[in-house]
Amino acid sequence: MLENKKKHPLPPFTYETAIQKVQAAEDAWNSKNPEKVSMAYSTDTEWRNRTTFLNGRKEVKEFLQKKWQAELDYKLKKTLWGFMGNRIAVRFEYEFRNLDGQWFRAYGNENWEFDENGLMKKRFASINDIPIKESDCTL
Repeated sequence: MLENKKKHPLPPFTYETAIQKVQAAEDAWNSKNPEKVSMAYSTDTEWRNRTTFLNGRKEVKEFLQKKWQAELDYKLKKTLWGFMGNRIAVRFEYEFRNLDGQWFRAYGNENWEFDENGLMKKRFASINDIPIKESDCTL
């Protein structure tokens, strides 16, 4: 059953396994594949993304489909900030251009909580965007 599939590494996290989890998330999000990314979350996951609140993997998948239709040439970098038990905190930045061609850099922090199967059951993201010139892209 999909709900019980394990997503390694599993908590409790060590420094090495927390780094692996962060890198796996970065790689998945950079794939811009909503189906693939959504499978890292529990079926009953809870999200806050800026001012958007989501409940469940289905809503996450729909959110990501819309996100990557509007955020073109998306490129993300995540960095481990801290970890304890089944929780990880990350700092991130990403760049994208909108449908009008304006480039942006987004900065933020995420707090993650995982279930015993290594699926993310809570994700709280605070994000700020700034417009940039294409020549200022660094990712």
